[in-house]
Amino acid sequence: MKHLFSLLFFLCSTVSMLSAANPKREFRGAWIQCVNGQYLGKSPAQIRTMLSSQLDTLQQCGINAILFQVRAEGDALYKSSYEPWSRFLTGTQGLAPSDGWDPLDWMVEQCHQRNMECHAWINPYRAKTKFTKELAADHPAVRHPERIFEYDDLYIFNPALEENRLYTCMVVEDILEHYDVDGIHMDDYFYPYPVAGQPLPDQRYFEADPRGFTDIADWRRDNVSQLIRDLHHLVRAIKPWVKFGISPFGIYRNSPTGENCREGSATSGGQNYDDLYADVVHWVKQGWIDYNIPQIYWNLGTKAADYEKLIYWWNDYCNQRPLFIGQDVERTVKGADPNDPSSHQMRIKYDLQRALAHVQGSCQWYAAAVVNNPGNYRTMLEKVYHSTPALQPLMPFIDSKAPGKPRNVNAATYAMTGTILSWEAPKAKKEMDKARHYVVYRFKQGEKINLNSAENIIAVTQDTRLTLPSVRRGTTIVVTALDRLHNESKPVKVKL
Repeated sequence: MKHLFSLLFFLCSTVSMLSAANPKREFRGAWIQCVNGQYLGKSPAQIRTMLSSQLDTLQQCGINAILFQVRAEGDALYKSSYEPWSRFLTGTQGLAPSDGWDPLDWMVEQCHQRNMECHAWINPYRAKTKFTKELAADHPAVRHPERIFEYDDLYIFNPALEENRLYTCMVVEDILEHYDVDGIHMDDYFYPYPVAGQPLPDQRYFEADPRGFTDIADWRRDNVSQLIRDLHHLVRAIKPWVKFGISPFGIYRNSPTGENCREGSATSGGQNYDDLYADVVHWVKQGWIDYNIPQIYWNLGTKAADYEKLIYWWNDYCNQRPLFIGQDVERTVKGADPNDPSSHQMRIKYDLQRALAHVQGSCQWYAAAVVNNPGNYRTMLEKVYHSTPALQPLMPFIDSKAPGKPRNVNAATYAMTGTILSWEAPKAKKEMDKARHYVVYRFKQGEKINLNSAENIIAVTQDTRLTLPSVRRGTTIVVTALDRLHNESKPVKVKL
């Protein structure tokens, strides 16, 4: 109840200043999935046209990170060294795009052109979905059937096998070495979701190598945790600036007391810990993941999994790494705001998210739903919640060193083109010290320089040249540099 009263006070005191309160740093992601069939029946050129349109619209409404699904079932939407082309791309597993297109390479380029991050989204364990009827001859489940178990018409890479952990690491290493991705991302599919009456077929593996565990559930959780640990170390060793993140199922564990507590949330749904054997809290505490996006897809008032109870639980008990919230666009606009039944739940969810100290952003399920704009969801992002630009949240546990300042910052006014701002990149010897983006701020004559307000940002750009919008005499322009992790340099000022 105290949470509800504090939220109502927050809403009343800030509703008139909503856009001005938008944070300068916020993760604003969107998932682009392949398993919904949006590519099937289209040529590569048609897919590119569709995705380009989506990206343009997402950029317009402030999305700054794309989580792009590239491995759904031991397959690839990129030129993999180990796995066949995905049937979700071409209709037939193992069949390459007709024009030689590499979707991941293209997506990285397109995202970076729009100043978005691109995270490669993989499924670590699923080797065949329910509706895949035929596997390519070079699919890992065909080449190594002994490494797979069947469950509910799925093929699963057995998490108990060390060779499967090593193989998944090889797949990720292949992506890191060939693509300039900003992140490696995994969603909620670890051990398969349980089906009544169907036990997991791994008892003999537990008995053969229990590794000191007496409880098979603890042993399964350790199997998954070893993979998360190994992937963390791998990413840091190959490209330390790349982020490794997870978007777990929205419930970590149901509370034994019926109230939110450290052991679990006041919920009664499926669980990461007991059903999927994914101990997300342990991974966060160990520092094995760089960000966490729990999929809190339910609405406020949902009996088994109430959005408000869940977001408070994740904020209170899983906050030692950056915490973003997975938002379900379509479900949100179908739910009535409990404080205003004439409105849907977007406003109350976003205001609640922004009110919590440890929540640093959100991710939209799914990108096409944002583009479709049900209930004016996208319009609200563009006009209200994302009306100002946002830099990525800081991750000092990876790197906290800022790049050098932009050099030779100059502004020149021309009769035909207006005022041109230009600068040079700061000097840097190491990749993580290089400037990747620049932030340009504008301040009116006599206005105090405040780099903490997103309202003052007029551009975030990779270029070293910018045509300024209409500016008045006495305006102060400030330019800073950002590295790959959005550490920000000291400012350089130019007075017009």
